[in-house]
Amino acid sequence: MLQFIDFTAIVKEAWEAYDDTRKIISIVDISAKVSTNHVYRVKFEDESFIIAKLSYYGKFEHFEQDHKIIDVMSNNMPAPFENVLARSLMKGNKLFIHRYKTDVIDAWVIFYRPIQIKKRSPRRLNEEQIEKFAEQLALFHKACFNIRKTLPTSSKSFKTDIHALLQYLETDDGRYEHRMHENVIREQCNLLLQEFEVFRHSGIERMPVFVDWNIGNFSIASTTSFKLFSRWDYDWFRMSTRMMDFYFLSRVVSNVGDRTAFSYYIGPLMEDRFIRFLKAYHAVYPLTGNEIVFLKEVYRFFILNYVVKDGRYFFHEMFANKLQREAFEIYLPSIEKEFDADKLLKALNL
Repeated sequence: MLQFIDFTAIVKEAWEAYDDTRKIISIVDISAKVSTNHVYRVKFEDESFIIAKLSYYGKFEHFEQDHKIIDVMSNNMPAPFENVLARSLMKGNKLFIHRYKTDVIDAWVIFYRPIQIKKRSPRRLNEEQIEKFAEQLALFHKACFNIRKTLPTSSKSFKTDIHALLQYLETDDGRYEHRMHENVIREQCNLLLQEFEVFRHSGIERMPVFVDWNIGNFSIASTTSFKLFSRWDYDWFRMSTRMMDFYFLSRVVSNVGDRTAFSYYIGPLMEDRFIRFLKAYHAVYPLTGNEIVFLKEVYRFFILNYVVKDGRYFFHEMFANKLQREAFEIYLPSIEKEFDADKLLKALNL
């Protein structure tokens, strides 16, 4: 049914609800074409434009919460990151989100001011770039942590997402979709929840994290300085441990490079190049032993939540089917076999 929906008409309706005095002359789909999200460049009569994002997976309340948090972040981030985040449009004193709801779809549109893009990261970083990138992410994480108490609350957490997956398994759709792997999913969820309880009591505080750090989501000032210049695409934003970012960071610095490939092997977490990244990061914003150990569960959560639970929403069907098959055949079985926390701890002298 969704293929018959005119999404550009929804975007147009959203803009008219926002400001019907500025006439649209074109709406161009600039989506990456690999996920179910829709991103548009909306151009006006005066040749100016804004970016519109339309989403229809998950819960509206979570979408709204996330963007309210990001909006406050965009105003509160200290230098040198005060202009890194794309800002959403306000109407009056409120963040503007248009909700379009019918019997067929519940969709939400938000508008962003265009963000400047400087230099794209190389697909494969050299050793010096790995270290500079690590230093930048350490400083960015520290800035995010320092403003955490100024941000609106979020109801989304490790536990709510995993419990949502377990609840889905109780439905007819869930039993049908995962009929071959239900026991494996339950076992993996229980392992994660047990380890999360241990980690939660180690005093780790939640902070804003963006999770998806593939090279298509950020730009740098130059390949020499590697200073973080801009960051967009907030699909996987959440309030959580900073370790949630590290699996994608390991992919950026991996030996094969970040090719935005749709496979999520655990291997990059064990590469020497990632260890180089961790050392440089640790020198700026020290990591704890508990955080390094918990990387194993962060990877497990990523596979369970973003591939198994929400893969059919995040990715187009051809990608979702492939990733879910690999999750059960490769990704989840590899966790106990390939992740070696001791190797990382030893490298950081923890």
